[in-house]
Amino acid sequence: MSDGPPQKQARMATPKTLELRKLRLMTAIKTPYTADGNVDLPAFDRLVEHQVANGVEALIVGGTTGEGHLLSWAEHLFLIAHVKAKFGDKLAIVGNTGGLCTGEAAVATRKGFAAGMDCSLLINPYYGKTSAKGIVMHLENGLKYGPAIIYNVPGRTGQDIKPEIIMQIAGHEHFVGVKECMGHERIAELSSMGVACWSGNDEQCHESRHKHGAVGVISVTSNVVPGLMRKLMHEAPNDALDAQLQPLYTWLFTEPNPIGVNTLLMQLGVCEPVFRLPYTFTSHTAREDRRVCRCSRTPTSSMC
Repeated sequence: MSDGPPQKQARMATPKTLELRKLRLMTAIKTPYTADGNVDLPAFDRLVEHQVANGVEALIVGGTTGEGHLLSWAEHLFLIAHVKAKFGDKLAIVGNTGGLCTGEAAVATRKGFAAGMDCSLLINPYYGKTSAKGIVMHLENGLKYGPAIIYNVPGRTGQDIKPEIIMQIAGHEHFVGVKECMGHERIAELSSMGVACWSGNDEQCHESRHKHGAVGVISVTSNVVPGLMRKLMHEAPNDALDAQLQPLYTWLFTEPNPIGVNTLLMQLGVCEPVFRLPYTFTSHTAREDRRVCRCSRTPTSSMC
């Protein structure tokens, strides 16, 4: 275990915080668009209904996959309010209200809870990197409003939230856990210290869940095959199914996310072929990959 500053005096976690720590499968839900570029609520609702029908327990709204960074705050908060009002009795709503600017993220988080979200997703400052102390203070400004999952994705932020930083906020009453993208070893380390972790890497989530102590996964792939991802998270270890899905994982993440999942959901007829730049579609060759077509077939005709 890494050496570092001692954990701040722990407070009793709230009942809601404890409840959220039990969730195994959360989908980083895609935001679809209409031909005029606005959010396509009917298509969004159909996608959410498919998640509910296949046992997904929570949605990340406006995450990287949901292109929260391309939504206006008005669109982002409206989408949180909409999905909470329509589906809030069926699954938990996690709003990605973190960001680079501490003040802006705090305001968005406060408004997200006012709109009804159950939990926030908070990220460390990207591009404008700060010190370890600055990361702690930045995250605490969001934690004070309600339950929060901390998102550690150095590949996007350029800065790792190391375990010694996590342990400084782990005693906060609203600290739910970490979406961790640093792999099995980091998940095992944090889990051994009592931190709830969700894998942020779909291709590793089965092993992280069953061998390294992860609670579950925050998944992109579950936009497409939620039922299969639920099997990986809720049932006994299934190496055969995990192996079957590896080509799909590879295809989805060959281009930076969410290019792959956007393209595939459009091919499956789930949403219109409308992108917000800078995202575009995958290559023609990739779109004709038959292995992916087989992996992504589901029992629900609207997804085929």
